Amino acid sequence: SIAAMGDKIASKKLATEARVSTIPGYNDPIDTPEQAVEIAKGIGYPVMIKASAGGGGKGLRVAFNDKEAFNGFTSCRNEARNSFGDDRVFIEKFVEQPRHIEIQVLGDSHGNVVYLNERECSIQRRHQKVIEEAPSPFISDATRRAMGEQAVALARAVKYQSAGTVEFVVGKDQDFYFLEMNTRLQVEHPVTELITGLDLVEQMIRVAAGEKLSFTQADVKKVGWAIECRINAEDPFRNFLPSTGRLVRFEPPEQNLFQGQASTDVGVRVDTGVVDGGEIPMYYDSMIAKLIVHGQDRNDAIARMREALNGFVIKGVQSNIPFQAALLAHPKFVAGDFNTGFIAEHYAHGFRAEDVPHEDPPFLLALAAHLHMFYRNRASGLQGQFWEGFKRLPRRDFTVCVLGEGGANSYTRVTVAETAPGQATPITLHLPEGDKTYRIEVDRSLGDARITGSVDGKPFTAQMERGKTKNPLVIRVIHNGTQMDAIVMHPRTAELHQLMPYKAPPDMSKFVLSPMPGLLVQVAVKPGQEVKAGERVAVIEAMKMENVLFASADGVVKEIRAQQGDSLAVDQAIVEFE
Repeated sequence: SIAAMGDKIASKKLATEARVSTIPGYNDPIDTPEQAVEIAKGIGYPVMIKASAGGGGKGLRVAFNDKEAFNGFTSCRNEARNSFGDDRVFIEKFVEQPRHIEIQVLGDSHGNVVYLNERECSIQRRHQKVIEEAPSPFISDATRRAMGEQAVALARAVKYQSAGTVEFVVGKDQDFYFLEMNTRLQVEHPVTELITGLDLVEQMIRVAAGEKLSFTQADVKKVGWAIECRINAEDPFRNFLPSTGRLVRFEPPEQNLFQGQASTDVGVRVDTGVVDGGEIPMYYDSMIAKLIVHGQDRNDAIARMREALNGFVIKGVQSNIPFQAALLAHPKFVAGDFNTGFIAEHYAHGFRAEDVPHEDPPFLLALAAHLHMFYRNRASGLQGQFWEGFKRLPRRDFTVCVLGEGGANSYTRVTVAETAPGQATPITLHLPEGDKTYRIEVDRSLGDARITGSVDGKPFTAQMERGKTKNPLVIRVIHNGTQMDAIVMHPRTAELHQLMPYKAPPDMSKFVLSPMPGLLVQVAVKPGQEVKAGERVAVIEAMKMENVLFASADGVVKEIRAQQGDSLAVDQAIVEFE
């Protein structure tokens, strides 16, 4: 079964024989890029170029013209050979505005096969899933049943005996086509476990031991809504490049659901295999954890996931948590109006800090002032300034300076009221449109990165740290995907701070820099060569992915600063232009 379904070319032929809907395409291996172009033209653009042994988005390209088909075939073949030891590539029609929806199946050795509902996996970046949910907010009960019955028919055709997934691409009119079958447990299996109350790993072991399934199709439940976010070690603000290094701090949010807990309770679950102090190397996939929530309905699940992301502390390497937070807050995601092109459409120019607009920016300023006051009170207590006869209370009016790009800082006057221990602290911001007061109560200890508390009586979770940047005075506040760096200072200091000249970083426009740690597998230029904007300059391999660096402008190569086979650091110069 694994051999039959693991080969994408053979599996499509089997699916056709089992009367499963399949996508039009050329299902035999292709030998040359020229042949790939001719086949793509015959099918009609756009097409998908896919490695037969591919998976996880590797060995897959979408081509909209002859040039993309030619280059895509070469890249797919190289990635497939390096990742899977099998360089066979085929081509099929690309369904526009598609959704990626998969059916979980389970079969035993006694001829019983059931489907365990579907998973919506359309939120993808570079064909790798980012957010998965169950059930799908898109398909109808009739479509669910039809897809499930076809998935069961395919599993029966190969006498499948375990947990597996039949993946479909679904068009905007709910027409669906077989994509591939994964003869294994999927990364996103927890969302199915939470809505069905079934432990899929347990069921796999029972099937392998020769047991019959203890339930029928009619017994399969669909309770509540589950969402999973893949937490990856990658920097969303640097075009999602892999981030490697030591996990200085790794604190997942508090969880009340666990692996192997076969129930449909609501709550939070974290599946991971890394710990504080662990090393994230460049040789493996970038996913370091799975964050899963189960809610009463979809809106409840989204709210639970946003709060869980707020409490997920990762220091030492960059993570995609800010991006996940932005996706969950996007109006179209909340409405369930998306397809596999969602990220490419809404983040076509990459992901930037301004893509995570906070619903209440002054609240972040109030949190920075609260943390500053916490440290001031602690220092005063250590120095005995609260004792009778030694009282020298710290001042309670400050200016919060929010550090902006290119020295574009903003300054806000803040007053922190004095309160008795255990009471919420009123913090008033003097804004241009008028004063705004927050009553904040925080439960924290010295050194905590994650804080919980309430603002105006409503609970919140955020991350706050002081002195973790190059400037030890900076307070970093992270909430709902937004990161703010600020310095809380004396009002007179703020007046002088605004007069300080901005020191611009050095001009590196004449260099091609390594955007990530990785292995330099190719330098495509040589000294003295004229290079046009958009031409390939170098290729770096990291975390199983091939990353091509292109020239950003026309120029002449002055010097090659790194050689093929070198292990590169972030921002290491590879090529210098005149």
